[in-house]
Amino acid sequence: MTETISNTIQKPKSRYRWTICTLLFWATTINYMDRQVLSLTWKDFIAPEFHWNNNDYGTITAIFSFVYAIAMLFAGRFVDKLDTKKGFTWAIAIWSLGAILHAFCGIATSGVLTGNWFVGFEGAKEIIASVQDVSRVVSVSVTLFIFARIILGIGEAGNFPAAIKATAEYFPKKDRALATSIFNAGATVGALAAPVSIPFIAKAWGWEMSFVIIGALGFIWLGFWLFMYKKPHEHPKVHETELIYIQQDDHKTTVVDVVVENQVQPQKLSFAQAFKYKQTWAFAVGKFMTDGVWWFFLFWTPAYLSSVYHLDSTQSAPQIFTLYAITLLSIIGGWLPTYFVDKKGMNPYNGRMKAMLIFAFFPLLTLLAQPLGSYSVWMPVIIIGIAGAAHQAWSANIFSTIGDMFPKSAIATITGIGGMAGGLGSFLINKGSGELFDYAEKTQMQLFSFKGIESGYFIIFAVCAVSYLIGWAIMKALVPKMKLVEL
Repeated sequence: MTETISNTIQKPKSRYRWTICTLLFWATTINYMDRQVLSLTWKDFIAPEFHWNNNDYGTITAIFSFVYAIAMLFAGRFVDKLDTKKGFTWAIAIWSLGAILHAFCGIATSGVLTGNWFVGFEGAKEIIASVQDVSRVVSVSVTLFIFARIILGIGEAGNFPAAIKATAEYFPKKDRALATSIFNAGATVGALAAPVSIPFIAKAWGWEMSFVIIGALGFIWLGFWLFMYKKPHEHPKVHETELIYIQQDDHKTTVVDVVVENQVQPQKLSFAQAFKYKQTWAFAVGKFMTDGVWWFFLFWTPAYLSSVYHLDSTQSAPQIFTLYAITLLSIIGGWLPTYFVDKKGMNPYNGRMKAMLIFAFFPLLTLLAQPLGSYSVWMPVIIIGIAGAAHQAWSANIFSTIGDMFPKSAIATITGIGGMAGGLGSFLINKGSGELFDYAEKTQMQLFSFKGIESGYFIIFAVCAVSYLIGWAIMKALVPKMKLVEL
């Protein structure tokens, strides 16, 4: 029993860690489908009913991003305090409730404006259509959607801190980027499933039912989570050889020590302590510079195809589906650093940073999205898809840098801090985009050969193009070499 772990690692006799990874994948898929319902219904279904413009939608998505950012800061602490299972349970229950609440914003708008609260979805539409003061309809409906979006954002903030913590519990460092890229691919699958389901649900049964049906998926997932998740050292389906494989990085190197360590209460990292480390700032800057790019693609691509190419949400379904199908290439993002570690002898951090630098160059292609769009709508779709794949590959690796440098007890907290920074970046790009697009359309702003709203999209695409290289450079300057944080 005193034999070291490094000498006893064998091929695991069980592979339950991949079952957990699959659970995390489906949670992330549902997470991103819930986010996408609004972006895929507002232009064709919700905006005509409530008289929204780009700025109204931008305000709603920006406030969601801001709330998500603040909630991420506390979600990490929340997950670390409750631990993975309870933390994830609360997170998905709250965000699924928030997703379903969107469906009742029409009825609530009718109630606030006319006092008619006890009406169905269709009855609310008729009442709202009869209201003469359009500005009140806009003001009340936007406020109610913001409320529902706040609930959604608070809950969704727990997804990545809990998922990253679960990954650190079930995978050794060398496999975490791969596991993260696999569960993070749920974002792509969710974005893939959304355009081929949500607009058609909305068209057949009303936009309200698209929120209800997609929101209910979270409660179904929750049943599997409660039944299937336990810590690896407590789970009867995790064989001893798999447990040794999972915990091969532990600094206590005997088999006895691994068991003992699981009984020791780990030291927690406070916010004040966290911000003393350059590693925290590096992760936060990387998230701030790049998360907004992905959220811009997620929230605005359907509107882009509608405004520039005049495709409604059902007509653009093939383009949206293709775009996110391309982002599935992001799984390479989990394999590449493993290759650098196993084949090139790099430490995990250096391998990830090299991979991230490679991925940072691909978003430069978005500079060509608008110019090449004059030839075919498929050109910007393919380019945005490539940039999205690069982002997801980047994202899988930047999340994994936390486990490289911080102990497991601090992972959710640091993830939350970085998520807050990413959410703030997303707030700025979403709010700024809405105002810019309305201004460009109203004034028929001209930039190079682009006029009106097309010039606005060109500006935002240019910002997206350079964000990753700037983020990588700052991260590398802050943490040039891997340095472990000891609490």
